[in-house]
Amino acid sequence: MSAHPGGPPAAAPGIRPRSPRRLARTVTVVASCLALLAAAVVVGVRALGQEPTVTLLANWTGEDEQHFRQAVIEPFERKYHIHVDYQGSNAESQVLGADVEAGTPPDVVVLTGPGELAEYARQKHLVSLDGLVDREDFGTSWATPLADGHVYWFPLKADLKSIVWYPADVGARQRHQAAHRPDQWCLGMGSGATSGWPGTDWIEDILLQRYGPDVYERWARGDLPWQSKQVKEAWTTWRDLVGAGGDPDLVRRALKTPYQSASDPVAATPRGCTLEHQASFIRNQPAWQHADGRYAPSAQLIFSAPTTRAWEVSGDLVALLHDTPQARKLIRHLASADVQRAWTAEESGFSVHSGVGPASDGSGSAWHRSLALALRDERTAHCFDASDAMPPAVRDAFAEAAIEFLAHPDHLGTLLRSLDTLSDTRGLTWLPSVCDRTS
Repeated sequence: MSAHPGGPPAAAPGIRPRSPRRLARTVTVVASCLALLAAAVVVGVRALGQEPTVTLLANWTGEDEQHFRQAVIEPFERKYHIHVDYQGSNAESQVLGADVEAGTPPDVVVLTGPGELAEYARQKHLVSLDGLVDREDFGTSWATPLADGHVYWFPLKADLKSIVWYPADVGARQRHQAAHRPDQWCLGMGSGATSGWPGTDWIEDILLQRYGPDVYERWARGDLPWQSKQVKEAWTTWRDLVGAGGDPDLVRRALKTPYQSASDPVAATPRGCTLEHQASFIRNQPAWQHADGRYAPSAQLIFSAPTTRAWEVSGDLVALLHDTPQARKLIRHLASADVQRAWTAEESGFSVHSGVGPASDGSGSAWHRSLALALRDERTAHCFDASDAMPPAVRDAFAEAAIEFLAHPDHLGTLLRSLDTLSDTRGLTWLPSVCDRTS
């Protein structure tokens, strides 16, 4: 039986010919299956190790993660053809601890705590960066040698902490008046698993500005007791400034407010608070951008000091856990001046790499340039955040004590005795130094 001339081929008995619409649907389904198969092949190749991969854990999420991927990860992947399996978490310490315990740690980690990293180094979980990173690029306060003489971390990003933010339309006299009114301080203690650290920042900075780097470093190394006159006075000074144990509504607000929302009342009408003691990264919060936030050194505003004796600083520190060729390439990439410079391009952070200029070329905002210069000011000492430098158990207890003290300042004696007992525990790892120089 032949087909009709010029027409479609005859269908077999009992089979309807396919319509153009059904044919198009079939092609689409096949194409989708092929796309899924291709994706599965890529995943399979990576799983089999045919495409080099390096795993990286850090704390950047949301917009910060997006910038990190664009400025740091994507250039690395294009240059070396190595895939970066990135995990961002606001609870990275807990994630890393669980991964290490399970025997599946990331190749590279970025943490804010040198004390935590020192403990991992003592337990032989970290790989020395000798030959990978030139410690002279960062200085000893940032790339700190441990007792074995080796360096195990370096900063990818740095921030200044000894500062107080205020709206641009608030004059000097108003600022000094507000500094002695607890209701004018924007304070939020919430931060998930790490709640309480904004209070520890206050106490650390007060001790540093009042007694200088030498006393501060003795305390951060575990050599100055918590019950000492100097440390106790730092706690009571914070109590008087922010009204610990005072107005129940004020205390409740501070305890319940996440740190990143503490500045929200600055943009309210009428303004709910005027000053915030917080690190340089807080300037990117919407409320401070709306208020054209400016900053003053905490020593000048709180203690009326004519000059700043020292700066408290913090950093996001890179460490190596697996010594693989691709991980070594990533370490060198992160330690390079070009990548360090990428952080400053969009005012997302600061670098202390010796090969990166302190924003003195006139680009960027005035506040960003001045903060960059302060981080490199050789006339003053720079001391790492003390709680971040302490052993993790002491750091966590300090943060919890700050929360307790804010609600019940009459518990101070008990809190300090407990911290001394904990600090005297054998087997804790204390850093040999946290300041680039002392008084």
